[in-house]
Amino acid sequence: MTTALITGATAGIGAAFARRLARDGHDVVLVARNTERLREQAAELHDQHGVEASVLTADLSGERGIAALGERVGDRDRPVDLLVNNAGFGTKGRFLEVPMADELTMLRVHCEAVLRSTAAAAEAMRDRGRGGIVNVASVAAFLPRGTYGASKAWITQFTQGVANDMAGTGVRLMALCPGFVRTEFHTRAGMDAEGVPGWMWLDAGRVVDAALADLARGRTLSIPDPRYKALMGLTRLAPRGVLARVSSRAGRDYGPH
Repeated sequence: MTTALITGATAGIGAAFARRLARDGHDVVLVARNTERLREQAAELHDQHGVEASVLTADLSGERGIAALGERVGDRDRPVDLLVNNAGFGTKGRFLEVPMADELTMLRVHCEAVLRSTAAAAEAMRDRGRGGIVNVASVAAFLPRGTYGASKAWITQFTQGVANDMAGTGVRLMALCPGFVRTEFHTRAGMDAEGVPGWMWLDAGRVVDAALADLARGRTLSIPDPRYKALMGLTRLAPRGVLARVSSRAGRDYGPH
């Protein structure tokens, strides 16, 4: 039986990945900061689907948490066949309104943790000749949106670049770039998302279904909805200055979690 490890597993897209993968018969390793929520979720997945569900409490904004994640995904004795790097957060406010400590924490969670866990997992998977890594980014990666958008752009470019480097090894990598998803993301960040049109909201379960289908097809980038595919196509045609003004009026940072 294969094992999938999901970060940010207790809510939103991460929880949807955990449910879908457990339903498909994969053992799961659930990673987040809240031990109690992790244990409740693991027990539920085990009882419902009969899979082994273990937990790893890790704060990916700190060295100890990032190191623990890297050690687990690189463990040859307990191989991880699919890594889903989903952990992330947003901030409310424009640049210089957000504390610098929060900006640096975002870079550590979105970039450093993804870099180090991807490296550890990819090396172990390469040695086995198989494996998959999904790094969750956002359509914000294609828009000028401060630190959040920049970090998601880094995830996207990094993942696609590593996918090219790993071609022929049996290890697949894909950046997942959803739009607005109905999760706890905006509430946790204190963001008001009431002005977002209803048609722009996506269901987390459907996002995961589309992502796994794209991964199976060997794609290195997944934008899991035709509406967002069309919108992202339009961004390539719009002048950069126009995109920046629209993005600024829309608010600081948004994303899929």
